[in-house]
Amino acid sequence: MDVTSLGTLVVLALIDSTSFGTLLIPIWLLTAPGRLRLGRMLVYLTAVTLAYFALGILLLLGAGAFLDAFSGIIGSPAFLIGQLIVGIALLIVSQLMDTEKARARSAERAANGGGRLVRWRGRIMSDSGSGEGSGGGSAIALTGLAVTAVAVEAASMVPYLAAIGIITTQGPGWSASAVLLFGYCLVMIAPALVLTIGRLVAHDKLERPLGRIERWLTKHATSTTAWIIGIIGFLLAANAIYDLGWVGG
Repeated sequence: MDVTSLGTLVVLALIDSTSFGTLLIPIWLLTAPGRLRLGRMLVYLTAVTLAYFALGILLLLGAGAFLDAFSGIIGSPAFLIGQLIVGIALLIVSQLMDTEKARARSAERAANGGGRLVRWRGRIMSDSGSGEGSGGGSAIALTGLAVTAVAVEAASMVPYLAAIGIITTQGPGWSASAVLLFGYCLVMIAPALVLTIGRLVAHDKLERPLGRIERWLTKHATSTTAWIIGIIGFLLAANAIYDLGWVGG
């Protein structure tokens, strides 16, 4: 795999790192009142990493079988035109998503404190009621939350699917592809891990900045998702146009 492809994977992983499950929920957990429960944060981040990795392995297996069956079609003019249409469609969808009404709903959620996220945080981060004995139940709840977040995002995981495509077509063998995929998943949770370490070291000093970040992400969640979909659509369309030889020789 060349340096350009590796760089593309890093960029896609960083885009994925800004999603609901990999950044918004961790920030919300980090802003819970009281001391930082590091073990619980690590349970959540580990569960997200393993869930994405397991899903990626399944997708790699499926993508490999697909490539074996349709290797003669992929790269053909008809396939590239279809890719161009998908890219244009994603660009259109991104524009339709980012409406005034959608932004208003996101702003309302931010003003109300995030709605369901408040209840999730209170349930899985609080020690009330059973002291340290609640750790096992919290670990189960955090794991369930992580798996649920990954499952919910699976329908819109365009960057992840693009990364799977790159690894499948350019990966240097099955074992190395699995290593690349695991590294991709680690990059996805890296920003949340950095914030966790910062919260642990800086104690309460990061509580207010993290709260502002969380409110901004909640307020602009729809616009951010639309931008991500639009960027992937542009990349798909531009790549198809180039491979078709319409520009750039």
